[in-house]
Amino acid sequence: MSGRTRLALCAAMATLAASCALLPLVSPMTWLFQAALLVAVQTGVGALARRVPLARPLTITCQAVAGLMLLTLIFAREQSIGGLLPGPDAFRHFGELLRSGAQDVGRYAIPAPLTPGIRLMIVGGVLLIGLLVDALAVTFRAAAPAGLPLLALYSVAAGLSDDATDWLWFLVAASGYLMLLLAEGRDRLSQWGRVFAGAARGRDRDSAGAVAPVRTGRRIGVVALGVALVVPLALPSLKGGLLDGAGTGVGAGLGNGSTISAVNPLVSLRDSLNVDEDRQVMAYRTNTDDTQDMYLRIVALDDFDGTTWKPAQRHITGVPDRLPTPAGLAGSVRRTEIETRISAADWYAQDWLPMPYPATSVKIKGSWRYEPVGRTLVGDHGQNTRGIQYDVKSLIVQPSAEQLATAPEPSPSLKREFTKVPRSLPAVVAQTARRVTAGASNHYEQAVKLQDYFAVDGGFSYSTRVQAGSGPAGITRFLRDKQGFCVHFSFTMAAMARTLGIPARVAVGFTPGSPQADGSMSVGLRDAHAWPELYFEGVGWTRFEPTPNRGTTPSYTQSDTPSGQNPVVPGPSLSSTAAPSTAPSASESCSAALRKLEGCPSRSSDALTVSHDDGPPWYRILAWTLLGLALVVVPLTPMLWRLRSRSLRLASGLHAPSAPSPTRPGRSSGPGEQYAGDMDVGVLPGEAPPGRAEEMAMGHTLAVWRELTDTAWDYGIVPDDALTPRRAAERIVRLGGLDEPAAAAVHRVAGAVEQVLFARQPRPEAGLVDDVGTVRAALRSGAGLRTRVRAVLAPRSALRVVWAAADRWTDLKLRWTTLLRRPSGEQPDG
Repeated sequence: MSGRTRLALCAAMATLAASCALLPLVSPMTWLFQAALLVAVQTGVGALARRVPLARPLTITCQAVAGLMLLTLIFAREQSIGGLLPGPDAFRHFGELLRSGAQDVGRYAIPAPLTPGIRLMIVGGVLLIGLLVDALAVTFRAAAPAGLPLLALYSVAAGLSDDATDWLWFLVAASGYLMLLLAEGRDRLSQWGRVFAGAARGRDRDSAGAVAPVRTGRRIGVVALGVALVVPLALPSLKGGLLDGAGTGVGAGLGNGSTISAVNPLVSLRDSLNVDEDRQVMAYRTNTDDTQDMYLRIVALDDFDGTTWKPAQRHITGVPDRLPTPAGLAGSVRRTEIETRISAADWYAQDWLPMPYPATSVKIKGSWRYEPVGRTLVGDHGQNTRGIQYDVKSLIVQPSAEQLATAPEPSPSLKREFTKVPRSLPAVVAQTARRVTAGASNHYEQAVKLQDYFAVDGGFSYSTRVQAGSGPAGITRFLRDKQGFCVHFSFTMAAMARTLGIPARVAVGFTPGSPQADGSMSVGLRDAHAWPELYFEGVGWTRFEPTPNRGTTPSYTQSDTPSGQNPVVPGPSLSSTAAPSTAPSASESCSAALRKLEGCPSRSSDALTVSHDDGPPWYRILAWTLLGLALVVVPLTPMLWRLRSRSLRLASGLHAPSAPSPTRPGRSSGPGEQYAGDMDVGVLPGEAPPGRAEEMAMGHTLAVWRELTDTAWDYGIVPDDALTPRRAAERIVRLGGLDEPAAAAVHRVAGAVEQVLFARQPRPEAGLVDDVGTVRAALRSGAGLRTRVRAVLAPRSALRVVWAAADRWTDLKLRWTTLLRRPSGEQPDG
C-alpha cells in the first residue's frame, strides 16, 4: 500500500472516529454503517483520481460528484435521473428532507429517532466532513489543518450531548486525528528516501531533521486536542433548546419575566406513538351531559408567515388562582361554568396542557406557566403532562347568531395583529374568500359562509392521502383539488378570514372523544384535530368547524345559515374502545390525525405548515450550497495554495517543477528568481546545453530557492530582486535574526543556486529541502504570534497568484490586440 493510499485510509478512519461523537444523539446507530460505506467509496474515488493523476481541483470535484450521486441513490432514487443522477426533482427532494430534518431536530428528545431528514443531515454531514478531511490531508498534503473540520464535527456533537460517556467519544475522535497526523508524518519522511525512528544523536543533522516533523506533529496534536477540550466547554448550553428532552419552549428564569419560544406545540406524542392502534391519550369526567363542544384545546397558533402557523413568542406569567375573564366576552352572552377532571396517559408527554376553552381556573401540580393571550398553560423547564391529573373549571359559551352578527369592530391593535397576512399569500385566497362570501352583510355571515363552503357547499372531501410539502402555493393546490384533512381546512379558512378583515387564528387539540360505560370520556390519537377560531367583539374567540365529517358544527352557526341548509352534525369520534367507528381507517388516521401531531414515523412533514408546493427550486438550493462552499473555501485559498506550492517546490528532483515565468518589471519577487525564467540561463557560450538530469536538478534547486525566499516573505522579509543570491541570503539572515545553523542553511541554498546558474560544471547539492525546513523553523521561532498565524492563514507570498493572473491577462490582451490588427489573410507567426 502506497503512502498516500495509507494516508487516505487514515483520513477516512479519522472522519468516522469523530462522527462517533454523534452516536448518543440519534437512535438507532445504523446511520454510522451507511456513512462508513459512503465515506469509503468517496475515499476510493479520490485515490483513483490521484493515481490517474488528475489536477487537485478535479480530484475534489470527482469526489464531490461521487458523494452527491451516492446520496441521490440512497435518499432520492425515485426523483433522480436513471436512479443515480440528481436532477431538479432530486434537489427539491433534498431540500424537503433537509427542511423536515431541521424541524425534527427542534422537536425530538435525545436520542432522536432516525427520521429521513435527520438521517440525510447526519450522513450528508459526515460525507462532507470526510471530503474536507481527505482534500486537506491527502490531496493538499496538510494533515494539521484537516483537524479543523474534525474539531467542528466533534464540537457540535459535544455541545448538544449530555451523555456520561462523552469522554469516550472524545478519546475516539482524538485517536483518529493523532493517527492521521502520524500517517502524514510517515508519508512525508518516506518521500525523503528513508524513515527514521527514535531521537537524533550527536550531530546527525539528517536524523534530527527527520525527527523534527514528528515532533512538530506531536505539538500540533497536543494543541488541537487542547482546543477540542476547551471549545465544547465554551459552547452555550443547549438544554431546554433544540434537543432538550421535553422541548419546553420556555425561556429561562422564574417569576413573571419569561417568554414562550416558537416551538412546535404538537410534539408531545413524538416518542411514544404507536401508529398501529388508536391509543388513549387521556380520559376525563365532567359535570355536564353536553360534551359535544368539549374540545380540549392545547394551544392557539396566531403567527402566520404564509407557510407556517405557529404560536407567537409571548410573555408568560405564573398561573393565577383565577384566570382573568376571556378577552372580548361581554356579560350579556350566555355561559355555563363546568368542572372537569382530566387524567393524562403515563406515556403522553405534552408540553402544553390540554384544557376546555375558555378555562377559568386550573388546579395542577408541577411547574407550569400561563400565557394570557392564548389562555394556555405550558410546562416550565421540562414539565410535561406525562401521567398527571388536574382539575379545570371552564365556560361553555353559547352566543346567539344575533350577538355574533351585531358584534362591533374589535380594537385596532387586536385587528391589526390578527388580520395580518404575508405578501407571499397567493391572490386566489382573497379572491375565493370574496367570491364565497358575496352578499354577506357582516363578518358573522362571512364566517358562516366560509364554514359552509368547506363543510357543505364547496365540494370538498376529507382525505388523508394529500401529499405534504411546503410553501404558500399549497393553499392554492388545496382550493383546486378540494381534498385535505383538518389542517388544510382550518389553515385555509383562517387565512381567508384574515383577508376579509376578521381576526383569526388556528387552535389545535382534541375533539371531545368517546363516551365510556363508566361515564367517563376517552380521548384517543384519532381525536387529534385543528380548527379555526375567529374573534367577535362581545363574544371573544369563537370556534368554527370547516372540516367535513370531523368534530361537531357549533350550534350558533346552524340557524339561519346563508346557504339555507342545516349542515350535518356528526357525533363525537369513537376510539378503539367503543363501538365500531365510522372514522377513517387506521392508516388514514395516522396520516391525518397523527401527521399534525408529528406522530407518523414514516412521514416527517410538519403539522404546522400549510399544505405544500414542491419546495424551493433546485437551482436555489444549488446556489445556496455553492455559496456555502465558497464561504468555507475562499478564506482558506491562500493557505491551500501556499501548502500546494511548498509541496511541489520541495518535491524530489524526479518531479522537478516547471520553471517560473520571468519576473515582472518593478515587482520584487525574490533574489535569484530573475534567473529562473529560462532553464538555459546557466549555459555559457560555447557549451552544450545541459542534459535532462542536469535540467531537472537546476529546476529543483531554483524551486527550493524560491520556496526559501517566499518563506522569508511570509514572515515579513520582502524579496529584493536587485540582489544576487549571496546578497539576498545575507539580507534574510540579517533581517530574520537567524542563528548560526539557520544562517548556514540559507547560504548553502544560495550557493547551490549560484552553482547551477553560473558554474561551468554545476554540482547540485543534496539536503536543500532540509535546509529550507531549518530556515522556516528558525523564522517561525523568532516571530510573534500574529506573524506566525498570518504566515499560515494569509501568507504574503500568495500575492504571486494575483501577479500571475495579471500577467496572463496582459498577455492575452496583447495577443488579442495583435490578432485584430493583423491584415486580413496574414498568417500568425509560427
